[in-house]
Amino acid sequence: MPMNKSEFIWFDGEFVPWDEAKVHVLSHALHYGSSVFEGIRCYATESGPAVFCLPQHIRRMYNSCKIYRIDVPYTPDQISQAILDTIRKNGLRSCYIRPLIFRGYEQLGVEPRTCPVNVVIAVWEWGAYLGPEALERGVDVGVSSWRRMAPDTTPAMAKVGGHYTNSQLIRMEAAEHGYAEGIALDIAGYVSEGSGENIFVVLDGVLYTPPVSASVLPGITRNCVITLARDLGYEVRQQLIPRELLYVADELFFTGTAAEVTPIRSVDHIVIGPGRRGPITTKLQNEFFKIVSGKVQDRYRWLTPVQPD
Repeated sequence: MPMNKSEFIWFDGEFVPWDEAKVHVLSHALHYGSSVFEGIRCYATESGPAVFCLPQHIRRMYNSCKIYRIDVPYTPDQISQAILDTIRKNGLRSCYIRPLIFRGYEQLGVEPRTCPVNVVIAVWEWGAYLGPEALERGVDVGVSSWRRMAPDTTPAMAKVGGHYTNSQLIRMEAAEHGYAEGIALDIAGYVSEGSGENIFVVLDGVLYTPPVSASVLPGITRNCVITLARDLGYEVRQQLIPRELLYVADELFFTGTAAEVTPIRSVDHIVIGPGRRGPITTKLQNEFFKIVSGKVQDRYRWLTPVQPD
C-alpha cells in the first residue's frame, strides 16, 4: 500500500518534519540490516485513539535488542510515551506505528557495537494490509520455495531488519505467481508463517498454529487470537503442521499487526473449505474488531489511550 506522509517523525528525542528525517548513507543498518523494529496499530475507538498492545510490542522490541546486543539509549517507558506523543503531534485518530532502533554512522565493520544507536518513530494512516476486501473474502496464497531460517542461523524470535530479506523473497515470489501472500515452511518442511504474518489452521473445530520452534516470530496478534479463541471455548494447539494439512483444513487465516485477522481462501490453487471466510474465523475476527474499536469492554487491557485521562 502507498505510504501517506504524516507531518512529523520522532527522531532521537526530537520531532523532525517528515521529509527531513534522514540518516547517513554509511549507516551500519543500511549495509548490514542491524535494525530492530515493531509494527503497531492505533485504532480509532469511541473514546478516542488507542494503541493496540503497546506494552507487549515494546517488550518484544527490547527483547530483540537484547538478543542482538543493542543498548537502547531510552527506557521502554520513554519510547512508549514518545509513541503516544508522536500520534498526538500528528493529529491522527488511527494509524500504523513504526518504531525503529538502528545502528548508525560510525564504522562499517561487521562488529557493530562501536556504532551509535539511533531511534525513530513514524506514524501514518494505513488501511487493511492485504486489501479491504480480504478481511471478508480471503486471499489466495501459495507455499513458497523459500524456507524460514534454521534455529542456529538467525534468531527467529527477534524482529530484525536483516531478517526481512527472507520475507522479501517469499513475498516477491508470491506476487510473481499471482498470490497475495506466501507461506514459508521451516527447515524441516513443516508450516512456519507468512512473509509477515502468523498462520492458523481450523480443523474439526480445533485451532492449530505452528510453535515458536518452527521459526515463527512470536506474534502479538497471534497471542491475542489464542486468548480470544480459548475464552470463546475453542481448543488451540501449538504444534508442528505438515504442509498437506493446509489443503484439507476447514478454515485458514493469517494474524498480524498489519494483516489483523485475514482469512485465506486458497493455497496453491486448492480451495480451502467453502472458499470464503469460515464461521470460526468470522467469530474471532468480529470479537477482535469489537475490542480494538472500543465497541465492547477492553477486558484484556489491550488498548492504551493516546489522550491522557
